[in-house]
Amino acid sequence: MSTMSFSDPRLAKLNGFSVELNEAKQRADIVLNRPPLNVIEMPQRDQLRLIFEALDEDERVRVIVLRAVGEHFSSGGNIKGFMEASPEHVSKLAWNIAAPARCAKPVIAVNRGYCFGVGFEISLACDFRIVSETCLYALPEQKLGQIPGSGGSARLQKMVGITRTKDIVMRSKRISGKQALDWGVATECVPDDKLEAATDSLVDELLTFSPIAQRTAKKLLNDTEDSTLAIAIELEGHCYSRLRQSDDFKEGVEAFHAKRPAKFKGS
Repeated sequence: MSTMSFSDPRLAKLNGFSVELNEAKQRADIVLNRPPLNVIEMPQRDQLRLIFEALDEDERVRVIVLRAVGEHFSSGGNIKGFMEASPEHVSKLAWNIAAPARCAKPVIAVNRGYCFGVGFEISLACDFRIVSETCLYALPEQKLGQIPGSGGSARLQKMVGITRTKDIVMRSKRISGKQALDWGVATECVPDDKLEAATDSLVDELLTFSPIAQRTAKKLLNDTEDSTLAIAIELEGHCYSRLRQSDDFKEGVEAFHAKRPAKFKGS
């Protein structure tokens, strides 16, 4: 992997993380790098949003991986930073942390050890969460006299329901990687020493699919999460109809009948 550089002057010096590009794999890794706990500073959240937006536009990148250095993904935010930040800045937190969800490309969060507060919230905004058995998810804001402020309780409630969300949010309860898998929060839970291999495997798998079909599926699922069943089915039909005109669909059908792997181009 090579370290990526960006022309945007706001990204001249990344705050507590780096970005690595593997062009051969069409993969970009955003790597939290402020060990031992990878605390996410306030300015870092603005930069993370900008990085996701930049990678979304980069034609060399098909899949984005969000991971961290060390035994913990992130213990959360810098508590002092909340008191020092302006109300205007704080009001942008949820928008910044939702950047993985807005990104058209697949985003994988790789979680081990502590994944608390904003660390959990940005992971929830990703499409896939590969976790190790050491992973502990938590939204501990109640201990500070606060509530999650970057979409954590809202996203979690959609995934696990109001009863389990109240248990996690109102009691600052920690849940293990295995429990997260059982509840549908984690995509996959593996032994700690298998975490990177599981991530690599998922990246390789995602690269075998049509980029345009992936983008369409992600947007459709995100856009219909709160819709009625009838509207979701209607929008699914429109998306299906549009994809029927794509080069990738034609290639997929031809490859199926020829009993060969499809070579998708994303058009």
